[in-house]
Amino acid sequence: MDEIEVVVAHSERATLRVGDVFLKVDTDQARVDVEVGAMSLAPVPTPEVLWRRPPVLAIAAVPGATLGRLGEPSTGTPAAWAAAGAAIRKLHEAPLPPQQGRAGRSIARLTAELDDECEALVAHGVLPADLVTRNRRVAEAVFRPWTTAFTHGDLQIAHVFLDGDEVTGIIDWSEAGRGDPLYDLATFTLGHEEHLGDVITGYGTGVDLDVIHGWWSLRSLMNVRWLAAHGFDPFAPGCEVDVLRARM
Repeated sequence: MDEIEVVVAHSERATLRVGDVFLKVDTDQARVDVEVGAMSLAPVPTPEVLWRRPPVLAIAAVPGATLGRLGEPSTGTPAAWAAAGAAIRKLHEAPLPPQQGRAGRSIARLTAELDDECEALVAHGVLPADLVTRNRRVAEAVFRPWTTAFTHGDLQIAHVFLDGDEVTGIIDWSEAGRGDPLYDLATFTLGHEEHLGDVITGYGTGVDLDVIHGWWSLRSLMNVRWLAAHGFDPFAPGCEVDVLRARM
């Protein structure tokens, strides 16, 4: 009998693995609607939806392995990272989905959320003021017009699977929608700056490195307190706080 593996579990949702089936438990059915819809539209490999019985969505495991995880060294070859970049470009060039995604938040909304979070990080002594101030300045690069694309919205390195140099599946589409394509590239390379050049080789033109750095800073600043509150460690080597320190 297959054992149950807890892949992710926090107060918002949980993902369990039983053999070759992933069971995603999420009481927010609108979020599940987005995920199922985005997977049906995306022109890249996605998991097969096996069944859906709210609040559970069952999807098939995808073959292959990820390039690594945040805070861990990557074993992927430059060609594998480039292949991931090419798949991301294919997604970004696809017809737009109907909904706005996490990568499509307005500049006004992002600015307000970032300012509130920076104030809280300093006020509660989570991070030193100079680290927050410097990265807040770096993050300003993302506040510019962009050409809207079909974005994944949570394209962590752990969400892209490859077999050799071929992308076999991209998972976790609940944040997908119209948005800034450089948000996806920055999320995918967060904590793996040494592979950004390989990803760009596969992705092609139109990549502003200052904006990528800005998204690294913004995403890290915005996530530190949430991660700590949900059982994750943003202070672990190679994770969000180290990403912020790298910009000093």
